[in-house]
Amino acid sequence: MSGHSKWSTIKRKKGAADAKRGKVFSKLIKELTIAARHGGGDPSTNPRLRTVVDKAKTANMPADNITRAIKRGTGEMEGITYEEISFEGYGPGGTAIFIEVVTDNRNRTVADIRHILNKNGGNLGEAHCVAWMFDRHGLIAFEKSAVSEDRLMDLALEAGAIDIRDADDRFEVVTEATDFQVVQDACKAAGLTAASAELLMEPKNTITLEGNDAEKMIKLMNALEDHDDIQNVYANFDIDDALMEQLAS
Repeated sequence: MSGHSKWSTIKRKKGAADAKRGKVFSKLIKELTIAARHGGGDPSTNPRLRTVVDKAKTANMPADNITRAIKRGTGEMEGITYEEISFEGYGPGGTAIFIEVVTDNRNRTVADIRHILNKNGGNLGEAHCVAWMFDRHGLIAFEKSAVSEDRLMDLALEAGAIDIRDADDRFEVVTEATDFQVVQDACKAAGLTAASAELLMEPKNTITLEGNDAEKMIKLMNALEDHDDIQNVYANFDIDDALMEQLAS
């Protein structure tokens, strides 16, 4: 796994999402609103919305919250107008960072992100300065207790997946962004329930961090992910497993 994937696994195991459920719900509401605004409020005809609805259900978001967020997106209910923006920059040790944001105040958000990066050994870059270092992929994860590797491999690869990875207590199915929904639907049709499914940016190569740079990187990731307007943060760092566990504790 890349460093960022290991980081995500550690956060999940420590229950960080549960500890910040209110913040998680707030970010999901923004995702639901944006997805409904761009593709309509029917998940059966809006693949992006269907993915976010599944994510919200996995996070145990109440159905009423999901419905209201979708209606705000379609204009059936009044609500805040959000816009999607991506920011790119650099972290400790020259790591590349790609940040996805949903905000109602672009100026506030860019000032906040610049401050967080500068405070933690990074800096904000120009548009497209690091995007080329990442690939947009689909990632569908299944608990190992739910499916055998052989069955998942046969099913997912036949549906168009490009890789199956062993990620500790889960198997990760990697797809091209364009094949994500097809592979996800094929797994569902076969009776498999995904632990998570999302489109993300995966680094093509990683930079190994140690010592002070590693510590700064973990602090930077925590600070960025804790910001209300930041939906996702991707970075091409790699840190030794034991050290990452220690720093993330």
